[in-house]
Amino acid sequence: MAHQRQRDTSSEEELPREPWTVEKDVHLLNNLAAHGGEFQREPWVEKDDAASWTVEKDDVPLVNNIVAHGDPEGSSNSLARSGGHLANVHEGAGMFYQPNFKYIFCDMDGTLLDSSGLVPETNAEAIRVARSRGVQTIIATGKSRPAVIEVLGKVNLAGTGGIVSESSPGVFLQGLLVYGEGGQKLYQQNLDIEVCREALLYSLKHRVALVAFSQDDCYTTLDDHPLVDFFHVMYHEPKAKIISDVDHFLSTIDIQKFVFLETPEVISSVLRPHWARRVDGKAQVVQAQGDVLEVVPLGTSKGNGVKILLESLCASPDEVMALGDGKNDKEMLQLAGLGVALCNGCEVTKVVADVIGASNDESGVAQAIYKYL
Repeated sequence: MAHQRQRDTSSEEELPREPWTVEKDVHLLNNLAAHGGEFQREPWVEKDDAASWTVEKDDVPLVNNIVAHGDPEGSSNSLARSGGHLANVHEGAGMFYQPNFKYIFCDMDGTLLDSSGLVPETNAEAIRVARSRGVQTIIATGKSRPAVIEVLGKVNLAGTGGIVSESSPGVFLQGLLVYGEGGQKLYQQNLDIEVCREALLYSLKHRVALVAFSQDDCYTTLDDHPLVDFFHVMYHEPKAKIISDVDHFLSTIDIQKFVFLETPEVISSVLRPHWARRVDGKAQVVQAQGDVLEVVPLGTSKGNGVKILLESLCASPDEVMALGDGKNDKEMLQLAGLGVALCNGCEVTKVVADVIGASNDESGVAQAIYKYL
């Protein structure tokens, strides 16, 4: 569906600016104080704007005082002299305006998570800042919901008051499971049963590690395979249950997707070409990580899942900023009003993005939130 990507605002009347107060932007002040009064924007590779914004050095003590004490003696007078806001904040600080977007759709691996598979605190804080400004962050990932809850729980972003729970909206398993407000299931797409049978038997015959996903549960044919345990530990997915009988399993459980686990070399030279041929016309292979090959139903995309969720929220794609890095993020970034590809991402995704952001190891999500929100 075609829609306007980015508006040309050169001829539009500037919107009234929202006055800054200590109460509204405590999270912002924390961020400023942590970085010596300056938001680090580099490295950014942008199509239009390479500007950054800072707080002047003279205001750093003021910021630190406010962060530490709210508005101690001395700070009030300084604020009064500047009309109730920090006078030296440069133009471009989007935190001081009405947010440009209502929703942030964010990928997990390679985007929100750093290379160690964890959420940097700077990213978590930026999401809290966005929430304080009325912007809702929604996860769109190939992961299962329990995996996302576990990872985000480590930075207090899961459960009540967080951005993911069993009663919150989200796009999981590459868009094959979509939940709306209150955790209502909006969409589920299952993999062809014959494709599942062939994959399970292939795994048993060749002792190739496989994990099958059914909503919030994982299953495997080889519970003693070290890569199955590694997948659970590294990617935080639920510990896989053993499949003791393939036919009985398939008669009782719906599978949304399965993954093969191997070295990147074996996947690229053996597994990917083999399964691309075997499932042609019945399913498709996708690869977000070098050591994981996914087999999913035809037409699977996060973009489709995001579209379904937006329709349930009566929201427009133009109200969305989307962030991702992998091939499976391409459609989501194309759909969004602003698509941000992190610079560690694949070329096909960076080509369709509106802007290229910092890497996942440089808190690219946080930088994008502060710059574009």
